[in-house]
Amino acid sequence: MQQLTKGEEEIMQLIWELERCTVRDVLDKLGTPKPPHSTISSIVRILEGKGFVDHKAYGRTYEYFPIISRSDYSKKSIKKLVQDYFNGSSKSLVSFLVKEEKVNIDELQQLLDKMKDEKNNVDKK
Repeated sequence: MQQLTKGEEEIMQLIWELERCTVRDVLDKLGTPKPPHSTISSIVRILEGKGFVDHKAYGRTYEYFPIISRSDYSKKSIKKLVQDYFNGSSKSLVSFLVKEEKVNIDELQQLLDKMKDEKNNVDKK
């Protein structure tokens, strides 16, 4: 799976939110100033070329829909972040977040509890 540019990711976030949409639908969700229709159309075609979206044609109108889930892209992005910036160590990432005060100890404990519950549920199956 390829990485998205900032602009591509912004449009992809809207497509994930809308689930099925036209370029006009995407434009309507963007703030002002709105970029030209042709710019958004080009980005959507790039996303299609990268394998993130597909389309169904209704005459001259194309309806786009995601073929890669937000969850799958998030997992891949987090793995890449950990690999590129934390030498592949999730522990280093968590340590960084704590040091930067982006996560506190109570939140970490809640995450640990949730992970234990999920692991126990998997083990019971």
